[in-house]
Amino acid sequence: MTSRTEKIKSVEAGYLKKDITEVKIGDTVNVHVKIVEEEKTRTQIFEGIVIARHGTGLRGTITVRKISFGEGVERVFPLHSPSIEKITVVKKSDVRRSKLYYLRQRTGKAARIEEKIEAHAESPDALPRKEGTSQGV
Repeated sequence: MTSRTEKIKSVEAGYLKKDITEVKIGDTVNVHVKIVEEEKTRTQIFEGIVIARHGTGLRGTITVRKISFGEGVERVFPLHSPSIEKITVVKKSDVRRSKLYYLRQRTGKAARIEEKIEAHAESPDALPRKEGTSQGV
């Protein structure tokens, strides 16, 4: 006999999207939302910072915040919703909190988040390190 949660997971598996972009807190994202107006459909792009993430599986959501004409606008997007066409990450940021609700009280330059810089060992601008010497001292 299967448990109730196993039954729920099996039903939800048919509705889960396969091509979900990995989104983390602090990332600046473009969310492409399908808008239906009468018989026409169009795509609207909502760009902002991911300030919260809730739930897992089919119930997973992200809260995205942006400043539009001087007003803070937040939208909650279900990750597996059919109205979301795609989510693209514009900029990755390095944060130390799981919820960035403190950005609601900040405006201007104080509301910025430091961008994450990823260094790869294979990158051409990386300097080779010599054994036995101390560089950068």
